[in-house]
Amino acid sequence: MTETPPHVHDVFPQAGLHDGLLVGRVWQPAAAGPTVVWLDRDGVFDLSPLSATMSGLLERPGLSRLRATFTREAPLCSLENLIENSLRLRHGGTPPGPWLLAPCDLQVIKACGVTFAASALERVIEERTRGDPRLADEMRRTVTESLATDMGRIVPGSDAAAELKERMLALNLWSQYLEVAFGSDAEVFSKASPLSAVGFGAEVGIHRRSTWNNPEPEVVLAVNSRGETVGASLGNDVNLRDFEGRSALLLGKAKDNNGACAIGPAIRVFDATFTLDDVRGAEVALQIDGPEGFQSAGHSSMREISRDPLDLVGQTIGPHHQYPDGLMLFLGTLFAPVHDREGPGLGFTHRVGDRVTIRAPGFGSLVNWVNYSDAIPPWTFGIRELFSNLQQRGLLR
Repeated sequence: MTETPPHVHDVFPQAGLHDGLLVGRVWQPAAAGPTVVWLDRDGVFDLSPLSATMSGLLERPGLSRLRATFTREAPLCSLENLIENSLRLRHGGTPPGPWLLAPCDLQVIKACGVTFAASALERVIEERTRGDPRLADEMRRTVTESLATDMGRIVPGSDAAAELKERMLALNLWSQYLEVAFGSDAEVFSKASPLSAVGFGAEVGIHRRSTWNNPEPEVVLAVNSRGETVGASLGNDVNLRDFEGRSALLLGKAKDNNGACAIGPAIRVFDATFTLDDVRGAEVALQIDGPEGFQSAGHSSMREISRDPLDLVGQTIGPHHQYPDGLMLFLGTLFAPVHDREGPGLGFTHRVGDRVTIRAPGFGSLVNWVNYSDAIPPWTFGIRELFSNLQQRGLLR
């Protein structure tokens, strides 16, 4: 059984296919390995003559002019076939042609947490309830009433932020999460290892012991080794709320599991048609469709982020920390689903089989299905395998 493929323009932004530049990665069954590609209205084109890796491609100066300078050969496949093949992944077997991978490879995958006031509130709730969803509603009311202020208007590191901290300390409600939400230093953590992220159509993983978890729809910036922000994509920072709520020291277990990081469908390169201002104004929508008919929807407005994207990039890479292969940077989410699913007052948690769709104008759509991390295909294709495969294909020069 296969999913009915969505229209090409539901997956890839029409403007990016016609005027802008969309680059990504596909798995080629014939080559038993990945290929860096240009996604254009006329099909999927091999960019191996320019770079064997996405990390290397994003280092190239003048990348935004590729549409005018690159001589295309015959396409690997059509966009329609690429989408159809990608949607076949979760049903087992090997699709007959290329399918989408996460659009990054050697880049480190970092993430910023608590960059929206609403997410700061939810992290405090997780901490105070020690990861017990049954206590979340009451704690949400307590914290909201105690704050009695619009946290979204408070600039991190400002005098107003310092005053909020003093007031919260007096109420015994100050938290390590509020410190990174309103203090001078942002939370930046390692989300996943290079090559471990999954792409459009793949299954994302939750830990089998987790009973309170959720997707986190986010904008993901592509940053090269020089600290230049060269493009953007969409991501799902799958999160185990109960694990992190029990202890912040369990952040790695809450965030970094097999299949717990999805990025896609492609990277839209910044150019005259798509800039950082499009990121700053992005409206990221989330739709969850459960196998039992459950539905939940929400959105993150990047206009409500508490720190500018370039500030977050600057706090991640620079004189204090270098990334010679570049990085992908999740910018955080406003969305925290609270709709009751398992019973009154228990809020939202995933079920196996959930379909998660993250979309934003100008970015496209990222679609994944939820399964247990130990039930989805294990991650086996690492850096050593990548370079062995590229060498066999004569792509290392």
